[in-house]
Amino acid sequence: MRAGRLRHRVSIKVETLDYLNLDTYGQPTKTWTDVCTIWAAIEPLQGQEYHAAMRDNAEVKTRIRIRYRSDINRTMKVVYGSTEFEILDTINPKFANVELQLMCKERQ
Repeated sequence: MRAGRLRHRVSIKVETLDYLNLDTYGQPTKTWTDVCTIWAAIEPLQGQEYHAAMRDNAEVKTRIRIRYRSDINRTMKVVYGSTEFEILDTINPKFANVELQLMCKERQ
């Protein structure tokens, strides 16, 4: 994988439960914790607009390429600046353990 393509600095975050801070119902609060901060290539693939629940919505599907890591999964999210991406799937091309492609949906 060529380093020149990886020009976006992103953070990978995982949702954790904070048992020290309980909500009004006595349940632990959910927080997002950094897993790592890495270089990535962000490539928007497809965009669409739709109307649901009396609201207009926009959705952008994006591929994010990073160097291979075995600790990234679909329960995590990618943050680039103020934009958050939900990880829909992880792809290890040719099972070569060189690159990891994260198929994501931009959160609105």
